[in-house]
Amino acid sequence: MPQLCLNIYSNFFELEQRPDGDTYHLSQISEWDRPDQETDDELIQQLAAEEDESQIYIKFFKFHKCYDLIPTSAKLVVFDTQLLVKKAFFALVYNGVRAAPLWDSSKQQYVGMLTITDFIRILQMYYRNSDERIEELEEHKLETWRTVLESDSKPLIFIEPEASLYDAITMLLQNRIHRLPVIDPVSGDVLYIITHKRILRFLCLYLHNLPRPSFLSRTLGELRIGTFDKIETARPDTPVIEALTKFVERRVSALPIVDDDNKLTHIYAKFDVINLAAEKTYNNLNVPLMAANSHRSENKVEACKLSDTLMQVLDKIVHAEVHRLVITDEEQRVIGIISLSDILDALVIRPHEYNTMSESPSESEVDDDERHMIVEEEPGVEEEPVAAAAGIERLTLTDGAGAHKDG
Repeated sequence: MPQLCLNIYSNFFELEQRPDGDTYHLSQISEWDRPDQETDDELIQQLAAEEDESQIYIKFFKFHKCYDLIPTSAKLVVFDTQLLVKKAFFALVYNGVRAAPLWDSSKQQYVGMLTITDFIRILQMYYRNSDERIEELEEHKLETWRTVLESDSKPLIFIEPEASLYDAITMLLQNRIHRLPVIDPVSGDVLYIITHKRILRFLCLYLHNLPRPSFLSRTLGELRIGTFDKIETARPDTPVIEALTKFVERRVSALPIVDDDNKLTHIYAKFDVINLAAEKTYNNLNVPLMAANSHRSENKVEACKLSDTLMQVLDKIVHAEVHRLVITDEEQRVIGIISLSDILDALVIRPHEYNTMSESPSESEVDDDERHMIVEEEPGVEEEPVAAAAGIERLTLTDGAGAHKDG
C-alpha cells in the first residue's frame, strides 16, 4: 500500500539543499502493481462474453477504481497559497511537474491547482500592463494571483479513490479539464492526480488481453476522430507572446509550427512555456518560437496519417508519451490534430457511435463540426506529477514557516 510522506519547504530553505534521499533515477521508479491474476482473468472472461463490443472499455473502466491508478511510488508537490509566484513556478521546473494542488492554511483545505496555464495568463497580464515590471509581479503570493486570475471563485474538482475510472473519465471530459486530484475523504489528503495519459497507459497494460472492438481497426480517415477545422498553427518567427495568446484565447494546448508550404517542422506546446521560467527569459516575450524552442533536445514531432488505424494511433500516442499527434497528409502538411481526450471520448463516451460506423461504413459521413473537438483544460488545471521512489512523496512548499497540513 502506498505511503504518504510530507516534506515541507519554505523561504528559509533553498530548493537545491534538498536531501539526496529525496531524488531518484528513473531506473528506480516503479509505477503501479497490477491486480492479482485471478482478478485479471475474471474481468477478461466477463468482457469476452460481452455481446455489445462498444461496451468493452466502458465496463473495463467501471470495473477499476481510481485507487488502482495510484502508483506504488510517485511524487506529489503541494503549494501553500502564501508561497511567492516566482518560487512556485521555479519549484514546478525543479520537480519536473506541470501542476500542483494548492493548500490554503487558513481554511485548512485544498482550494485549487497551480498550472502552466496560470503561468501563461500571468505572463499575458504582465505583457499588457507594461507599467508594471515582471520583477514586481513575481513577488506576489499565489493567493494574490488566484484573486487576480479569478480562479479563487472556482471550486476544486476532485474525485475519491473508491470512485470508478469511468467516473474519472466522465469528470475529466465533462468539466474540460486534464487533471483530476484524488482526495481521501477521511484524511483530506491528495493522493494522486489522474490524467488522460495515465488512464490510457493503464488501459494499455491490458489492451492485448481484452476483446478488441472492430472500430479500432478503422482508419482516422474513416472515423474522423480529432480536430480537422480551424487548426491553429504558428511559424518559426511567430513571437512567443502571440503563441501564449492563442493558448489562452483559442484554448489549444499546442501549436504545430509550419513552414511557408504549411508543412510540419516543429511544435510548441504549453509545457514548453515553463522553460521561460527555467531559463529566466520571460522578460522578453517577443522572441521567435524557434529561439524559445531551442531547449528541446530533439526536434521530432509525433505525427500520424489519416490512413493509420485508431489502434495504431493509440499505440503511438501512449508509447511516445505525448498529449497529441499532429495529423499530416503525404506531403507533411498539417490537416488535423488528435488528442488524448479525443481518444478517450471515442473509447469510453461515444464508442457506440464509432462502432456503428465500423459496422456500416457506407453510412453518411458526420460533419466535422459535430465531431468532438480538442478538449482543453479550464484555466487552472494542468499536468501530472513525475515519479520518485519509496511511496507517494508529498512536497509542500510554503513561504516562511507558515502553517501547513499535517501528513
